[in-house]
Parts: sequence; structure tokens; C-alpha cells
Amino acid sequence: MRRLAAVSILLALSAACSKAPVAPVPTPKAFGTALVSVSGDKQAAGVGAALDQPLVMQVNDAKGAPVAGALVRFIGTGGITMQPDQGLTGPDGQLATNVTLGGISGRYQIAAITADSGGKPVEIRIDEIALGYQAMLGEQINQIHCVRCHDSESTPERVSNHDNLEAPPHGFTEGAILNPLSDANLAAIIAGGGVALHKSAAMPPYGDTLTKAEIEALVAYLRSVSDPAYRPQGVFYAGN
Repeated sequence: MRRLAAVSILLALSAACSKAPVAPVPTPKAFGTALVSVSGDKQAAGVGAALDQPLVMQVNDAKGAPVAGALVRFIGTGGITMQPDQGLTGPDGQLATNVTLGGISGRYQIAAITADSGGKPVEIRIDEIALGYQAMLGEQINQIHCVRCHDSESTPERVSNHDNLEAPPHGFTEGAILNPLSDANLAAIIAGGGVALHKSAAMPPYGDTLTKAEIEALVAYLRSVSDPAYRPQGVFYAGN
């Protein structure tokens, strides 16, 4: 019995020693009155994946000037992680964190929090999107067949054709336009082209190019990245 008790104590001590030390909360050197998202919000990636771009927050004073040395903390839902999850803003008033999504598909919310000189919290909430298998397939189809026209921004790898069309295509995140369309209508316009819903003929049909499953995957991707979110009964945050 004594040997078992000693082993249990050693295992407990080993487990305690193996835990990562809790980082101390940095002492703020300055305080702001506003918190703004600079970049990195509303990104989409596969379940459990790290987002391509860091989330960057900026603390400003009452005049809109950046505040260096302000404390910013990040709190997420449903297993989403931020590294670091807290820190002081740099000379530009900004703090960046690398985000890894949780293990189920859906929208994850991050609260970025600072405080003013009186200790009153200043908070902003950011959404990030974890794509399930079907939506990830839709994203791949988007990159092959759709993005050249539906994304207005050109990249070194891809020149956008968006502005060359008489009726510029809607971006896939334009929820105000796409959310009212049913899944059946979205599938119809993908398969039959714009004329299927009396829209622009510049939208070609993909019914002979994509399978039914691929069209459904593309619709799932559209629903996942829409802004505002496509949720008939409200936004569901993963892990809630």
C-alpha cells in the first residue's frame, strides 16, 4: 500500500510539473479609450487549423492616436486558441496574435479586451470561421472555378476579372445579397448560369463541369463565409 501511495504521489507531482506555467499578466504602461480591429477578422480555414493571417488589434486614445504599452487580452469560445492570449501594444499601438480554430465547424468568437485609465473595460468581438469537410471542398472549387470573377482583389498569382464585367459578380461573403436566396436557387444559378434566375448571362453554367455533390459543397461554402452570417434562427457560435 505504501508503495502504491508513493507511486501515486510521484505521478501527481509529475503531472503538476508537466503543466505549462501560467504567464503573468503584463503591467500596462498606458491606457486607451478605444479598441479597433486592424486585420485578421472573419478569416476562414479548416477545422482545427491555424489561420493564415494573425489577428491584429489596435488601442487608440480619445483623439484616435495609437497608444503604446496598453494591455490587450484575448478570450475565445469553443476551444479556439490565441498565441499570445495577452500582451502590451507596441509603438504603433498594435498587438498581434496567432489564432488556431477549434475542433468543430462553425463560427468562433474572440473577445479582445483592454481597459481605460479608470479600469473600465473596452471590448470588441471578432468572428473567425471553421470550415467543415463539405465547405472545405466548396472552398477548393471556389479557388478553381469562381474566385477570378467573384473576388475583386488581384493577387500575384491571380488577376481578378471582376471589374471587367458589365455586371460585377457578387462576392461570396455578401450575405445581404446571397442569404435571401434558397439553397435550391443558389444551386440552380451555379448549374444553369445567371439566366437560370434571370440574372446576367455573363455568369456561365457549371452543370456539366461540377457534380451535384460539388455544387452542394460550393453552396455550403457560401453559407459558411457569408457576412452577415447565414443563420435562419440566429448565429451559432461553435462550442456554445
